[in-house]
Amino acid sequence: MTRNATMRSQDGSATSPLLVMGIVLATLTEAIAGTALSLGRSDIMGDTYATPDEFAWLDIGYTALKLVGFVTAPWLMSRFPPRNLIITSTLVMGLACAMSAITARLDILFALRVVQGFVGGTLLVAGQTIVFLAFTRSRQPTLQALFAMGSVVAPATVAPAFQGWLIDGQSWTWIFFSVIPLALAATGMMLMADKPMPDLHRSLPLDGVGVLLIVVALCSFTYVLSQGSRWDWFEAPRILWLTVIGMASLPAFLGRQVLANGRGLFDFTLFDSGDFSFAFIVSFVAGAALFGSAYLIPTFALSVLDFTPTDADLLLLPSGAPFIVALLIAAYLIQVRRLPPFATVPFGILTIMLAMWMLSGSTRESGASDMMMAILLRGLGLGFLFLSITLIAFSNLGSHHLAAGIGLFNAGRQLGGMMGVAGLQTLIDHDLANTLTVLGTQVTAGRHAVIERLTNTTAMLTQKGMDAESAGRVATSLLGKSVSGQSLVIAFDSAFMAVALLFVVAAPLLVTIKLGISRQAKARAAAL
Repeated sequence: MTRNATMRSQDGSATSPLLVMGIVLATLTEAIAGTALSLGRSDIMGDTYATPDEFAWLDIGYTALKLVGFVTAPWLMSRFPPRNLIITSTLVMGLACAMSAITARLDILFALRVVQGFVGGTLLVAGQTIVFLAFTRSRQPTLQALFAMGSVVAPATVAPAFQGWLIDGQSWTWIFFSVIPLALAATGMMLMADKPMPDLHRSLPLDGVGVLLIVVALCSFTYVLSQGSRWDWFEAPRILWLTVIGMASLPAFLGRQVLANGRGLFDFTLFDSGDFSFAFIVSFVAGAALFGSAYLIPTFALSVLDFTPTDADLLLLPSGAPFIVALLIAAYLIQVRRLPPFATVPFGILTIMLAMWMLSGSTRESGASDMMMAILLRGLGLGFLFLSITLIAFSNLGSHHLAAGIGLFNAGRQLGGMMGVAGLQTLIDHDLANTLTVLGTQVTAGRHAVIERLTNTTAMLTQKGMDAESAGRVATSLLGKSVSGQSLVIAFDSAFMAVALLFVVAAPLLVTIKLGISRQAKARAAAL
């Protein structure tokens, strides 16, 4: 059955808001679970007696299995009814979160994070696929904007602020407890949706070897990208070996899928769609911009501006409003005004570049009000960018390719985000070391400015009652902290500028790729 036929057969019953509301609530369970460790880190480490390296495995397990969920969800949807799959995933997410809230054992918590990651990736793919299949294409801009509010906006803005409020008022366990009512409400709404669910009518055998290869590859890459900067990359043998294992497993998986001739986990003929191929490439860049900026802004506030963890995460909350406004404006322009989806992409890119350029001028005296305009512009640009590339990617895919396309697109965005964060962490570390060296050569004992600074600081401390010898030592220490702080500011400003320059480099490449794909499509059409 073709996708158009599927939608025509269901168009009459595809008007109930319950299904969409249930799917959006299901995505919120993933948003809360996925970001649960960002603010509760210190509290959870204290209750589980975990070291930072041990605690890192909770994030690694969640992210790796979320990627596995993205790539295996299409096979699961070919074996089980899509509604049953997303309902089951939502209930399992709620149960795993409930168990996470009542355990203090690190090994059990790790196992539960693995489960949460897998079902989270599965429900995101299944939910978006159902929305595309159950509703006509003319409604997709608005529906995909609503879906993005739960899957993209919530984890980037609302969830961290909500979790900070829970931790300040209660404890980290309430973050996981809060998922339970959402999961039950989402399940109830999806069960009450008074219309038939789409059926993919395609049952594929399980490619056990293929699943093993992609699990090994994704787990290896997740560890390398999340811990590479921590261990100075290839200076650590574990990073080197896991990179080799991942680089060997991925080509083996891809080769096996090609030889499977459409009977493996993926049918790569979906790349025959030029729009999907282009959007899949863009998803890496968009993921780097989303995750990279979401990492930089709170980290800058914590490391340089001395914000509390809750206040740092609250910085991104206001950007949720322009993010949603941009999604709705783009949906209106595309759905009502018939604007091509590609038309809003340049505006989104330019707005994100402007926001990052503005943030690159931040100093140690900057406050939330100084950064707010750039943060709001970032949300606006991301809204225009994400809806457009979503519609470009999936609007013309057939029903038998849709789930695989959504899984690949989400995996690309997640991997792009991980690469972006890893690159920014490494850039900050290297720039900090280089800047400290450069500034250190300028702060020597014989320089007049240094002598004047130390003399003034010593005199001030002496006037406050400190003896001269102690005041001299403290003045020297304060000067060293000032140099370190300024070096950190310069390193973060370089990182903000790097995100802006990412689009300067990527935009011409993406235009070239788009033109090449268009020419190839025209040549194929002419040959046919």
